[in-house]
Amino acid sequence: MPVDDLWHLRGKDPATGRRRPSKRHGRGKRWRVRGIDPQTGEPRTELFERKVDADRHDVNMHADISRGQYIDPRAGRVTVAEYAETWQTTQLHRDSTADLVERALRLHIGPVLGHHAMADVRPSHLRAWVKETSTVLAPSTVHLVFSYLRSLFGAAVSDRVIATSPCSGVRLPEIDKRDYFIPGPEKVHALASLIAERYPTAPYVAAGCGLRGGEIFGLELDDVDLDAGETRAVRQRKRMVGAPAYLGELKSRSSRRTVELPDIVADALRDHIATYPPAVVEIEDRTDPRNAVVRPARLLFVTGNGLALHRSNWSTVWRSAVRRARLPRGFGLHGLRHYFATLLIHNGASVKTVQLALGHSSPMITLNTYAHEWPDALDRTRTLVDTALRV
Repeated sequence: MPVDDLWHLRGKDPATGRRRPSKRHGRGKRWRVRGIDPQTGEPRTELFERKVDADRHDVNMHADISRGQYIDPRAGRVTVAEYAETWQTTQLHRDSTADLVERALRLHIGPVLGHHAMADVRPSHLRAWVKETSTVLAPSTVHLVFSYLRSLFGAAVSDRVIATSPCSGVRLPEIDKRDYFIPGPEKVHALASLIAERYPTAPYVAAGCGLRGGEIFGLELDDVDLDAGETRAVRQRKRMVGAPAYLGELKSRSSRRTVELPDIVADALRDHIATYPPAVVEIEDRTDPRNAVVRPARLLFVTGNGLALHRSNWSTVWRSAVRRARLPRGFGLHGLRHYFATLLIHNGASVKTVQLALGHSSPMITLNTYAHEWPDALDRTRTLVDTALRV
């Protein structure tokens, strides 16, 4: 890649022996580096005011090309908003995750960082973004949104849009240890007795089987085997903003599981099915994303009008029951899943047992959520050490 002096013509004046000035002598940047872009095969040039800068660029270009690390500077001129739009369409996100990513980009990333060129974003920009965002979002949400940023810039490095990710070394706010409110058995019974008449079985399924709300709302008659004392979690009821509810994939592959039915839950389900025989509901099934179909489903839990339950039409029913049962405001159906987990833990269940029962994707998730619920772990450690070392 030659370095050209744009202020002088090639060769010297025969009369004076000096270099001849060009038409642009004294105007604009003097030094030009010419070459062929190794990625596109197109000719490209870079202009510099000082020769030392042009020579350094030329040397670095040759070194990057030989190492296979060359990045076209023009690629990094695309804005964060433009690259994010392309990046988002290529991700294998589940529909609910895709909705979260779209909202994060539109509400929290685009307004602050969207106008920057990808190559211009520095860790200092992201530190300022974290500080500003932390004033309006919870620490856990900041971590979630930043994970999308990390993925976005990581993809840009892989695509050779930028050389390095600005996300490295950016400190995020600490997430306070969450203190879940765990109700006692009397509160579980209170919820079941005080909730609207069609739904007293739902709290028992959550507290006795540990199913998520969407998994409960997605239960069909064929998923329950009362004779064997089992129920299967194979789908969940989902709904995107502004769209009809549908049956979709579970949260993770390990969420697909068979759960034992305690007698109290089996009896409640038996009474529910007898009192409210599941009617056929036509609903879109996206559990196989490659083959979405509208099919008849015999859902166990529907509204009085025969509509499938989802968070929107369930929230009013649930909040009323929570208030009447005198549970903390904001206590959700997921709180009964925590009740189920802690019940297992306090009765000696291992981490692996709890993980499989809850459908967590890894034991680490179970430990991160419930480590403090193994109350005798410290005492056991002390006993083991004392027994081994005491003479």
